[in-house]
Amino acid sequence: MMLINKIFSKYFYWISFWILFNLSNTSFSMSLLDAYEAALQHDPTFRSAIHENEAGQQAEKLGLASLLPNLSMTHAQNKNFGTQSNNGGPTFPLNYESQVTTLSLRQPLLNMEAVASYRQGKAQSDSSRAKFTGRSQQLVVRLVEAYVEALLAQDHVKIAETQLQSLDELKQVNERMLEKGEGTTTDVLETQSKHAIAQAQLIEAQDNLAVAQLKLETLTGQKITRLDRLSDLFNYRAIQLEDYDSWYAMAMERNAEIATQRHMVTSGKEEIRKSQAGHAPRVDLVASLSRNLSGSPFFPNREFQLAAVGVEVNIPLYSGGRVTALTAQAKANHARAEADLDAMTDKVFIELRKQYNLLQSGIKKIESLQLAVKSAELLVGATEKSIRGGIRINLNLLEAQQQLQKTKKDLAEARYNHLLAYLRLQFAAGTLVLEDLRSVASYFTSHKN
Repeated sequence: MMLINKIFSKYFYWISFWILFNLSNTSFSMSLLDAYEAALQHDPTFRSAIHENEAGQQAEKLGLASLLPNLSMTHAQNKNFGTQSNNGGPTFPLNYESQVTTLSLRQPLLNMEAVASYRQGKAQSDSSRAKFTGRSQQLVVRLVEAYVEALLAQDHVKIAETQLQSLDELKQVNERMLEKGEGTTTDVLETQSKHAIAQAQLIEAQDNLAVAQLKLETLTGQKITRLDRLSDLFNYRAIQLEDYDSWYAMAMERNAEIATQRHMVTSGKEEIRKSQAGHAPRVDLVASLSRNLSGSPFFPNREFQLAAVGVEVNIPLYSGGRVTALTAQAKANHARAEADLDAMTDKVFIELRKQYNLLQSGIKKIESLQLAVKSAELLVGATEKSIRGGIRINLNLLEAQQQLQKTKKDLAEARYNHLLAYLRLQFAAGTLVLEDLRSVASYFTSHKN
């Protein structure tokens, strides 16, 4: 019985190890929303943005600290050695210990530099929040782009495989016809040339697929081979477009990049005020409580306790031109920030117009390609009938099938680009939210590739 248990335990261990090993290396299908959830946890760029925002939020607290009371305590403990002599007489030692403990309080009453620092810190924190909002929206766009790129790469591999298979069949047919004396060497050589080109195209498509999948896996931290595909029932007209002026107004108000730069302009303005405050007087309320034990050789073992409260006024007179130079530097940086804001605004509105136009023209492009697919399908059917009637040859059918596959690929790209244009338009307008991703994800269905 013990021997049976040992054998069972041994085999159970190896079976368990084999199951775990295979599970760890098993690829699985991932939906668009699953990929987004994984990217939130894994994407290094987004994790960097999280920590950058956490650091940026401390700027307001740092600015506020200069307006709040400053409380400190100091303690000094000394052992003093010395001697005393009177007109060459005997020498007396003067050895004693002293302790001094002081508790100090300083509260700014009038400090224009501290006020400007607080306002600047608040603007920097607001800028950090706006930037993080943009990074969060950008993650959605980057993820969908990588997801779609992987899907299109899979389509390209399938088309290349189909084309190679068709050429392989045609190659065999031409070789058999040549053997029977019904074909020509030219047909065989032409087919062989196209077959070799198709093999190279398949290798290139497979390489592109590997890169596209790696890009998506880098975002999500998951190994993926099966992805949800865009449903054939996708209604491209379901995406409602407002007029361009409405998108323009939303972008002016909500675009994350513009908002970030606006806060940087405000920060630069406060930097000017902070620099100019170097000429302003500073008034502080100061208070202290000190305890002095045995502070003199003439009065040993004595303790003194002192308390003081008052107002301290600091009036700067001259600092070697430092304040003037800092103010001039701050004004130049502020002007640069305003110019950067203008450049950012122009960039955003060019992107806004581009995606708006793509979204509008995408509808016509999809409809045109849908008609082209139907025509290509009819052409394949007509060519098959012509071959049976002896009017056409297999090469004509191959060309018709290749045209059909290419048109289907173009239609898939147009549909994907239509969705991407919608997301990019929302991103440029600053209105992209998780609900938009859910809406796009609802157009995808899960099935085996």
